[in-house]
Amino acid sequence: MSAKVVTRAAVAAPPGVSADTVNDAINTVRFLAIDAINKSNSGHPGLPMGCAPMGYVIFREAMTHNPKNTKWFNRDRFVLSAGHGCMLQYSLMHLTGYPSVSIEDIKQFRQWDSKTPGHPENFITDGIEVTTGPLGMGICNAVGLAMVEKHLAGRFNKPDCEIVDHYTYCVMGDGCNMEGMSGEGASLAGHWGLGKLIVFYDDNHISIDGHTDISFTEDVVARFNAYGWHTQHVENGNTDVDSIRAAVNAAKADPRPSLIKVTTLIGYGSPNKSNTHDVHGAPLGKDETAATRENLKWKYGEFEVPEAVKAYMDCSEKGTAAEAEWNAKWATYKSKYAEDAAELESIMSGKLPSGWEKSLPTFTPEDKGVATRIHSQTMLNALGGAIPGFMGGSADLAPSNMTLMKQFGDFQKDTPAERNVRFGVREHGMGAIANGMKLHSPGIIPYCATFFIFTDYMRCAMRIAALSQAGTIFVMTHDSIGVGEDGPTHQPIEHVASFRAMPGMDMARPADGNETAAMYKMAVENSMNGAPTTLALSRQVVPNLAGTSMEGAAKGAYVVQGAAAGEACDVILIGTGTELELACQAGAELESKGKKVRVVSMPCWEAFERQPAAYQESVLPAAMRAKTVSIEAGTTFGWAKYAGASIGHDDFGASAPAPILYKQFGITADAMAAKAMSL
Repeated sequence: MSAKVVTRAAVAAPPGVSADTVNDAINTVRFLAIDAINKSNSGHPGLPMGCAPMGYVIFREAMTHNPKNTKWFNRDRFVLSAGHGCMLQYSLMHLTGYPSVSIEDIKQFRQWDSKTPGHPENFITDGIEVTTGPLGMGICNAVGLAMVEKHLAGRFNKPDCEIVDHYTYCVMGDGCNMEGMSGEGASLAGHWGLGKLIVFYDDNHISIDGHTDISFTEDVVARFNAYGWHTQHVENGNTDVDSIRAAVNAAKADPRPSLIKVTTLIGYGSPNKSNTHDVHGAPLGKDETAATRENLKWKYGEFEVPEAVKAYMDCSEKGTAAEAEWNAKWATYKSKYAEDAAELESIMSGKLPSGWEKSLPTFTPEDKGVATRIHSQTMLNALGGAIPGFMGGSADLAPSNMTLMKQFGDFQKDTPAERNVRFGVREHGMGAIANGMKLHSPGIIPYCATFFIFTDYMRCAMRIAALSQAGTIFVMTHDSIGVGEDGPTHQPIEHVASFRAMPGMDMARPADGNETAAMYKMAVENSMNGAPTTLALSRQVVPNLAGTSMEGAAKGAYVVQGAAAGEACDVILIGTGTELELACQAGAELESKGKKVRVVSMPCWEAFERQPAAYQESVLPAAMRAKTVSIEAGTTFGWAKYAGASIGHDDFGASAPAPILYKQFGITADAMAAKAMSL
């Protein structure tokens, strides 16, 4: 089934507005982008020039948003998946009245400390919803935003009061469609029936290498039809504003997610560079800009906005009225549905319920030992009952990751109020969708899960979570060579070290039940502060160790056995995760030989490094570094920061039972004790 072709008479203005004003508004978007990119001598003018008409329709006519309050809960969201074209978004934000993007900010495009960086960054520019740039990431973020809207609407709307009712708009390009993750997100959007998601596909046939037909000739619309989307095609996206407008109206009338393919000319208006890859990522330059002004009959100077355009494009008054109308509805909702309103208030505000952390259990050595992935399931179920916005799921591994919240059903097309999310085998898309979920509302705390080894598939999304201050919780099980018989394809070696190297990411590897509880408490608190956490959890059983505690683990590193913090000792042993038990055994062996030993658990380097310097020195004195030994079932890379010697494995694993692997690779208590004696 092909997309419905939308063609209308070229009525390029809504009632009461002249076509000239609309045309000038569109050209203002184009020339603000051209001028900013010329001034910075860097940027991508092609997309803003081609997409200006669809951008105009989205921001001025279709979206319900209040530029004066970018945090209004029931606003429509916009995502520029093709983030390199961000001057389109900055121009539209400036024209529609966002204080965060002044004309001076436009002039500072891509400059140091500006609010208009080279790709949209939500933590820099107020009003940007998500950070985009890596192609395909944005549409998956948009799926996450739309998914939370559907969830909250299904959970809180009443027949007489629809308090959650907003759209997510997205603009993506050919490159986004080439990236596999966009297919992962789009497939889920169709499966979930995300009818409030409207995606514009800028079909301009140009990529950096040249015309897309050198590598990309598939029928994108047929693919989205197969995903279960409503599809339309606007054949002339350069000037046919009325067809774009009609396509949006048709999209809103259909219960499926919508793809609007808009065929455009990249760099529209440039007489010599349009429809070439030259206009994709380089300034037009003085001469071509002059030629473009003449071609489009643009009589205004650099960065000049016509007064009629200024007045027409400003959405502040309209947005303030829309918010006021919603606020009145919200007041009614609170008076009629107080209990539901309190839960929704928590999600909207990000204020956690009082005493939520008391839901997390503690353990003693007498409690039965289990794998930390089993402890993780206990924590997920406890937090799901205590925190209204806690939700998430696994990439088709719930029975292995142990990520099912037993008190809830599955979020599906017809059961959107439920809180278990089935992502399927889509790790990269899952990570980006979860980031979008988090950035929808402060009180949404999403978790997503797979085997730790498969962070290789989703690392880009995890990096963007750290960069964009999206507090996603990444629940990663099967964390080491302890995976055993599955072999080296499934045994993470360098992964813990790689996430410790990632700025803004807390990498946590708990040893038992108390430490797992502590790391989940930290992860929730991180999420509320805009920081993601990666949890590495074991497949194999571990005992609940004497000396572990939630309070100690929360500090990132603490003494669990032997010489107390600040006391003199002969040697320090550090363990993480499943190897803490080995460090404790090695410590006992050394103590039997008359050595004074301190055994330190270090579940999270980052949390330890946030502690006061005096505490850090008391636990791991700098003068003792040469007499400190670490043990961890992965690469020893990075441990030189804390230890003079390290027990680990700096090669890929092997297929064998876990105890055999530990012995063969020398990751044993005896090896640790021997190494300590050699120091």
